[in-house]
Amino acid sequence: MSAISLPAGAVPAAKSFALPGAILLLVALMVVPIPAFLLDAFFILNIMISLAVLMVALNAQKPLDFSAFPTVLLFATLFRLGLNVASTRVVLVHGHEGESAAGHVIEAFGTFMIGGDYVVGLVVFAVIVIINMIVVTKGAGRVSEVSARFTLDALPGKQMAIDADLNAGLITPDDARAKRLEVSTEADFYGAMDGSSKFVKGDAIAGLLILAINVVGGLILGVASHQMAVGEAASTYVLLAIGDALVAQVPALLLSIAAAAIVTRVKSSDDLAGQIGNQFASHKTWTPVAVILGLLGVFPGMPHFLMLPAAAGAGFAAWHLRKVSLRPKIVAAPPAEPTDLSKIGWDEVTDNMQVMLDIGYGLVPLVDERRGGPLMGRITGVRRQLSKELGFVVPQVRVRDDINLAPFTYRIVIGGVVMAEDNVSPDEVLAIDTGQAAGRLQGKQVKDPTFGLDAMWIAQGDSDAAIGLGYLVVDPGTVIATHLNQCLIQNASDLLGADEVQSLLEGLKERSPQLVAALTPAPVPLTTLTQILRGLLAESIPLKEFRRIAAAIAVAAQRTLDAEELIELIRPELGPLIIQRLCGVREPLRVMTLEGQLEALLGQAVRSDPSRRHTIEPDLGRRIADALQRAAQPLIAEAKPFALVVQPSIRIAIRKLVRNVLPDTPVMSFFEVPEDKAVEVIAVIGAPEALPA
Repeated sequence: MSAISLPAGAVPAAKSFALPGAILLLVALMVVPIPAFLLDAFFILNIMISLAVLMVALNAQKPLDFSAFPTVLLFATLFRLGLNVASTRVVLVHGHEGESAAGHVIEAFGTFMIGGDYVVGLVVFAVIVIINMIVVTKGAGRVSEVSARFTLDALPGKQMAIDADLNAGLITPDDARAKRLEVSTEADFYGAMDGSSKFVKGDAIAGLLILAINVVGGLILGVASHQMAVGEAASTYVLLAIGDALVAQVPALLLSIAAAAIVTRVKSSDDLAGQIGNQFASHKTWTPVAVILGLLGVFPGMPHFLMLPAAAGAGFAAWHLRKVSLRPKIVAAPPAEPTDLSKIGWDEVTDNMQVMLDIGYGLVPLVDERRGGPLMGRITGVRRQLSKELGFVVPQVRVRDDINLAPFTYRIVIGGVVMAEDNVSPDEVLAIDTGQAAGRLQGKQVKDPTFGLDAMWIAQGDSDAAIGLGYLVVDPGTVIATHLNQCLIQNASDLLGADEVQSLLEGLKERSPQLVAALTPAPVPLTTLTQILRGLLAESIPLKEFRRIAAAIAVAAQRTLDAEELIELIRPELGPLIIQRLCGVREPLRVMTLEGQLEALLGQAVRSDPSRRHTIEPDLGRRIADALQRAAQPLIAEAKPFALVVQPSIRIAIRKLVRNVLPDTPVMSFFEVPEDKAVEVIAVIGAPEALPA
């Protein structure tokens, strides 16, 4: 047999025409007379739709699972009202012909359900309307109103919580977008439910009015037009009117129950039946019930044959539930979903995470929070602190196990490049000799991966002894987190992209809109601005004072749009930001300088090479770097920060020369040091001929 396939878009097209067709059907029911047999079919359809809506409401795990309910409630109510108009026409026109003139459904409700007595019918109808309008509808409307108010009031707080989780790295940007959409949909849903509950209340009132109109109109038509006696007209038309009203009110009651079930739901992984069943499935609930019923059952005058069996049933339920609670719980693994091995997704060949921490399988317990693994919390703390220091949100760190790594090896990858790799011992602690240790320990000799200090891995039980000997003792999670922190600081410029810069601009725009308008996109494009800010980060200048940086760039952009030149032009404005990291307000700035003859020689070399690529002869550069390193050793040993201050024309060349030997030392020009700042010259690198070979 050959398969028959529908053309693409056939099913969606059919769905798109279904709703307009249903609206036209509603209009037709109100305007065009329809025969009694077709009216019966529509009544049955109305009951079926109401039952289906109720089942969907009861099976929903949370209210948003049935987010279309307000609209469905509107159309179901309109459909029922359209049927009321059509049935009223049939009852008034053909009611004198007998009880079956308006169809078998109305006849069944008028005779079988109320016994053919219209007085009983009026009472039953009144009871249903009271239950529907006074109890169910009013309660559901009040819950909808309160839920809408509290949901809208909580909306800003939920949005801020999502932003906080995103900034802390607890969720991904995709998760944040999904949560924001869910929060917005939830607010829209409860707002719509607040209004749609009025449909049900109005429907109940309309049912009362339609019943009165049918009764009065039937009596008038029966007596005046069909020469029926008053009693005969009342018996016929009132019975049909009540049957018609009950046919409409039963589906209305079902929809009211569905609305109440939806708005009173609490989010759960189970449907309503499962949620209620789980919360009642406790022997602690049924044991007191059995005892109380048993005591009531033995009192004189009580229906013993009813109370005692009920007590026995409750006691059996308590015994069975206790027996079930003592059974060992076996959790079955979810069935594996079938995969198409012939398909290759983009997620298999690309990874959008900018920072990754690969670990061997032996380090997995460090990231398993269920076992108390501290590493994920440490990484989040590192990101939060660095974000405050650098002035922008540090990207998330993706931790993944790599089977190709040795069991206790970790690797830090930034922008697809491996920046660091080392080993840790997950069951031991690292004792680091900071230069103050007095004594020896038993352990594996290593180098601290972050600072290169002498260290050793020791048993956790030896921690107190190591601390007493002057060692700095840290756990494996802290070792990895500290190493990651250093790598992120050293490569901060690689973490900043156009999206992060745009976020900085949007934040600044709220406080200084005119400054942002004067800065970008004209005269400084976003790409150039990103280059400038990355250049500042590469020289350890944070972006916390972005307003000051942006103002300096806006002024300097009037002279040039070259990113490297702009950095040099704005650095004098940022000099105080650099210096405050090196010394206190009342402390002098410790500096090293170059001898005048050496600076003149380097200045001549820079002017002869406009490209600024090979400005310093390699042998001379090596000798200068060695001299700087030797002069800096005493200060580095004493942890005293200092700066290298040179002429503006050679600052870039000197920075490129010394960034490998003195990566944490800022290279500044004379113009970047404020005139009122005290300076202490700690070393002067001599003339070329005085430098050791």
